[in-house]
Amino acid sequence: MKPNRDDSEAYRKRTEDALFRAVLSLREVHEVRNFFKDLCTPAELQALVDRWQVVELLQQDLPYRRIHDMTGVSVTTIGRVARFLADGFGGYAAALEHTSPPHTPRKDSNASH
Repeated sequence: MKPNRDDSEAYRKRTEDALFRAVLSLREVHEVRNFFKDLCTPAELQALVDRWQVVELLQQDLPYRRIHDMTGVSVTTIGRVARFLADGFGGYAAALEHTSPPHTPRKDSNASH
């Protein structure tokens, strides 16, 4: 947040919601990619991509140091992502739920029919 902004909470929520509705309006990955490329600097976009990659690697129970070695993301950022994944607002969990392939139970070959 900019230090001299004196926006009300209601105004901030309305403007955030407008941005989020804009993202939701996009239907194809290439549309979202182009929107984020227009919206973000290359460094900002890379930071977002890095954090999402960290989420996916944390789901594999990899140690922070290994994730750092694989991605170059700082251990501090990895810890922050892990903290929000566990105790954040639920955004990472919701996105994982919507993007992960559905879990199909493994058939037990010893089960009787």
